[in-house]
Amino acid sequence: MRWEELDREPCSLARSLSIVGDRWTFLVLRECFLRVRRFEEFEQRLGIARHVLADRLKKLTEAGVLQKLPYQERPRREEYRLTDKGLDLYPVMLSLLDWGDKWMAGPEGPPVLRRHKTCGHVAHAVPACSECGEALSARDMTVELGPGAKGAELPPAAKAEGKPSK
Repeated sequence: MRWEELDREPCSLARSLSIVGDRWTFLVLRECFLRVRRFEEFEQRLGIARHVLADRLKKLTEAGVLQKLPYQERPRREEYRLTDKGLDLYPVMLSLLDWGDKWMAGPEGPPVLRRHKTCGHVAHAVPACSECGEALSARDMTVELGPGAKGAELPPAAKAEGKPSK
């Protein structure tokens, strides 16, 4: 599988990585979730080369993750806003941040806490089953090919996992 062909793979993870699968893109998205919207502010906060930033913003905009909206007419200036498609990446971002807080933070602890506005508590990503609400872990899951598999095949070990109990 070639990096530039990930968007054509019969795998939702590969297709997702074709848009967000490099380090700069996720850092741009982190800034978007921190309400950074303007090119110069992204550039300053990330210390990223202008051409790299322009490329990542263009890619995210073309993919419908961000949209450019004018904030000034003369001269015309635009800012980047998360779309619904982009906002749907928040649980992914939150899960990755929690992983980093657990495994990559220094002895002082996590550099940023995320507090839930409604209850006031520091919040963490908690993956749960959409049907029963039980917490999810890799050991609790089985996989099967879906309707979009188009001839894909699961590894033999994945097939041997068996069917879920009802």
